[in-house]
Amino acid sequence: MKIPATRRSFLGAAAGIAGLGTAGVTPASARIEPQPWGIKLGIATYTFRSFDRPKTIEMLKLVQAPWISVKDGVHFSYSATPQELKQVRAEFDAAGLNLMSAGNISLAQDDPDYIRQRFEIARNLGLSMIVCIPTHSNIRTVEKFVKEYDIRIAIHNHGPEQKDFPSPQSVLEVVHDMDPRVGLCIDVGHTARTGVDVVGSIALADARLFDVHVKDLGDFTKAGSQCDLGEGLMPFPAIFKQLKKMNYQGCVNLEYEINSKDPLPGVLRSMFYMRGVLAGLAAA
Repeated sequence: MKIPATRRSFLGAAAGIAGLGTAGVTPASARIEPQPWGIKLGIATYTFRSFDRPKTIEMLKLVQAPWISVKDGVHFSYSATPQELKQVRAEFDAAGLNLMSAGNISLAQDDPDYIRQRFEIARNLGLSMIVCIPTHSNIRTVEKFVKEYDIRIAIHNHGPEQKDFPSPQSVLEVVHDMDPRVGLCIDVGHTARTGVDVVGSIALADARLFDVHVKDLGDFTKAGSQCDLGEGLMPFPAIFKQLKKMNYQGCVNLEYEINSKDPLPGVLRSMFYMRGVLAGLAAA
């Protein structure tokens, strides 16, 4: 099926909003539906890793994607006090941004105190979910903290370089009999690089799918081939149709890893591409 609203049709609008935003003006006519076709389009703030929290919040407001996964060690500190973490949350809240999760947080150590600190941070940020990478050896300990804190974890598959959880399937094999609050964050780019079908992997995850990170690649065998969404090979219409079929209630978070010093133009192009695809699907 041909999608009538495409990335190209939205580039002019994206550029216009970018220009208005940098001038400090976002007109009412530029307001954007936060859940096109019922899909929560958000941003992983790793996208803005070269910028401090105030500047990142400023750019997030321009993008008008209100669902946020905040990057640990960049937009909040591991050494922050509970009151400082509550202030971080208050800054995002004041900007109209919904902190849905933090991550991608490494849980590489087996030390329970180390793991507990990460859950304490999430609680003080008022979060209901952590996007993370535990290990095979500590996953049962992490599960105990999930139960204690009533905070979900979404294990982020991280491609062939990650020995414990490279693919969605490697996560699902481990968590299938665990507490239902232990689930998966599918990164579509890393998933494609493991050689498995992205759409099929989303379907396989079913109720264990808590979060989705999106990026595009020009070559599914090369991590360095990342590009603006819509310029590569990622089958976004099929991805969105599968999520809709599943009645997926989580976020679809853009994790834009290129052009780190000037990401906003590419972020706007990528977000408008996704909105265009979703508009086309809604109209079909």
